[in-house]
Amino acid sequence: MRNITSVVFDIGGVLIDWNPRHLFRKVFDNEEEMEWFLSNICTYEWNVQQDGGKLFSMATAELSAKYPEYSDKIGIYYDRWTEMLNGEIEGTVKLFRELKSIGMPLYALSNWSHEGFPVAYERYDFMKEFDGLVISGYEKLLKPDHAIYRVLIDRYIINPAESVYIDDIKPNADAATELGFYAIHFQSPDQLRQELKSIGLNLL
Repeated sequence: MRNITSVVFDIGGVLIDWNPRHLFRKVFDNEEEMEWFLSNICTYEWNVQQDGGKLFSMATAELSAKYPEYSDKIGIYYDRWTEMLNGEIEGTVKLFRELKSIGMPLYALSNWSHEGFPVAYERYDFMKEFDGLVISGYEKLLKPDHAIYRVLIDRYIINPAESVYIDDIKPNADAATELGFYAIHFQSPDQLRQELKSIGLNLL
């Protein structure tokens, strides 16, 4: 049992069902082609660069010049990125609101582009309910670099030893553990609920 005084959420993959496959299944004829493209051209690592503050237009132009034969599909990545958002992950948002209802301070620490984040912020009501947000695109820092976690800690006077951190990317959760958080590698809302209950949070 722990004395928990704050909970920190990642957003994409935890509270919002973000996945480029939601878009590119409409673009490619088969899964194998799509997976090759996302593993070799518009990769996770490439997208994270934009989460660190790089402009969509610059990233698109550079990658299109490198792979001109895929320029049409590279262009789609950010022209239609909102189609990668498949709504709230309902079970996690329900948990978020349960925690809010018992007075738990809730924060967000998310790798998200400063160009894309305002769209999601306006689209999903729960985003306005955070007690504080640290978004990589504005900070020009990226998880799992400890520096962005320290921005959160210092800005909102968070004690990691009394805080839970939740992320669907394991290296990001591991970095939080290194800084003293009780970190949960998110896999499903049910798994998250059970882990939160196991450390003493009063949930249904």
